[in-house]
Amino acid sequence: MHLRLKHSMLRRWFLVLPQWKARHNQLCFKTWKSRFMCKADGKKLISARRKICHSQYRKARNRYQMMGMLVMKQILLMIVLGAGVMYAVLHSNVWKTNGLGLSSFNRKHCNFKINVSSFIKMDNFCPFLCESNFYDTSASRGSNKFELPYGVRNSEIYFQLALSKLESCDLFPEDNSPPCKKCIVVGNGGILRNKKLGQKIDSYDVVIRMNNGPVKGYEDDVGRRTTFRLFYPESIFSDPLHYDPKTTAVFIVFKRHDLKWLSDILSGHNIMATDVFWKKPATRMIYKPKQIRILDPFIIQRTAYELLHFPRKFPRRGRPKHPTTGLIAIAFAFDICTEVHVTGFKYNLQDQGSSLHYYGNDTMSLMIKNEYHDIVAEQRLLKNLIDRHIVINLTEEPN
Repeated sequence: MHLRLKHSMLRRWFLVLPQWKARHNQLCFKTWKSRFMCKADGKKLISARRKICHSQYRKARNRYQMMGMLVMKQILLMIVLGAGVMYAVLHSNVWKTNGLGLSSFNRKHCNFKINVSSFIKMDNFCPFLCESNFYDTSASRGSNKFELPYGVRNSEIYFQLALSKLESCDLFPEDNSPPCKKCIVVGNGGILRNKKLGQKIDSYDVVIRMNNGPVKGYEDDVGRRTTFRLFYPESIFSDPLHYDPKTTAVFIVFKRHDLKWLSDILSGHNIMATDVFWKKPATRMIYKPKQIRILDPFIIQRTAYELLHFPRKFPRRGRPKHPTTGLIAIAFAFDICTEVHVTGFKYNLQDQGSSLHYYGNDTMSLMIKNEYHDIVAEQRLLKNLIDRHIVINLTEEPN
């Protein structure tokens, strides 16, 4: 039974197959004939089909090559545009604040020894706060997470008010900004007495001074020029005799009352609450608003935590320590200078009767009693920086 069924199916298949094959060939021939309108015989049809196929292949290949080139150009264009956008985003804060900072490109072309490029220096870093991007800068540097003197937390309104009184936040004048800056930070130490370093100090590109260290009457020892003078309310000059139109006065904020003092004094208001200061502050400002800048608290924070390694939290009974203006000035110099020299920073703590400053009659005993600063730690740090040739001590060099 099964054999008969299989035999019947095979015989039917062999009968149908030739008919199906002929029908299939006929349909294929009609299809090609109608598509290409070819009236030739079988051999000519095959030849025509081959020519058409090769022609269509060449056209398709050229078309895909052109499309591929267009796609590659679009991809390259997108990469270039993306890189430009990323560069603009990463450097937007710097461009907004100051375009005259010392870049890594310029440092590579300096013809003297570069001794701070690999330290805590930050490329294109503007050390001054600007009203226009105050909140963005504080957030990007993390200053909004720390309170004064290491941040702006809970004092943002006072910063904004003080910044609104200023006219500029530029670092250097555009027509007087050498790409490679050799700087000297002039301390107020008594070691400067009778050193006759005035002419040498004036030869530097940038001269940084601090507090109320006078120039008038001490030119032979400390020079005449002042590029930047760092100050706070208790340490600024009140006598117009010390005014220098070429000086940029850099305001260091230690407490909230300092900002209110600056706002009031620039607005012409009387300073009423003077008991919040450890010494009576200046009641008048000899510098014009266009000469004043506010130092970013981030620099003070970095000086305390990265240089001096102060603890983030002090014991409740212990008084917190903060960097001196002199050390803050050195950290400030790291960000704006290619090479940093110092002078007037050596203190003889063993001799309490020795002169504290190159001016006045104060003795070293006042510095020893100071609980606000860690002088021993700062002297140790400064010696380390000098030994590693990160800074050069001009006072110890031969005249």
